[in-house]
Amino acid sequence: MHQEQDESFGLGVRHLTVRLADANARWREAYLLEELKIREALGPLALDIQHFGSTAIPGIKAKPIIDILIGVRHLDDGLDCIKPMEAIGYDYAGADIVADDHLFGRGITGETRTHLAHVVEYQGFNWRRDIFFRDRLRNDPALALAYEELKIGLAQKFAESRAAYTGAKKDFIDKILAEAGLA
Repeated sequence: MHQEQDESFGLGVRHLTVRLADANARWREAYLLEELKIREALGPLALDIQHFGSTAIPGIKAKPIIDILIGVRHLDDGLDCIKPMEAIGYDYAGADIVADDHLFGRGITGETRTHLAHVVEYQGFNWRRDIFFRDRLRNDPALALAYEELKIGLAQKFAESRAAYTGAKKDFIDKILAEAGLA
């Protein structure tokens, strides 16, 4: 079921690689379906759940992976999310990839990723950064297009290295976050 749904939403990128897809209005629907599953699985552990990342920015190309931000009371609560998230198809990638972030992935382990869930402290630094950046791009179409242009060039340059692609976006992102003192 998950695989069929992911294909119908145009989701999935081969492990550790970069591929951008044209904006897809169905990504929001894919997020909403996933949010319901996560809310049911985590119950009161999840104080808030938000769609973020480029698939949450209407009209721009994105890696077709749904990024989900899950806010918990304390960062350590992320460990309590492991079993319920595994029960709905996520594997725990750890808390050492992104500082102050428990990372979960869904897709075909070692082959593709269709969803990434980031469990962070609700209203903490990572929460505020991710929401601010998303909202800044949603509210400024010219800035969103500039980000898209950067991503297109970087995706060509770093097609086989998602880590290098992500790192190369850092200066652009930090400049935007600096506006709110979040860089």
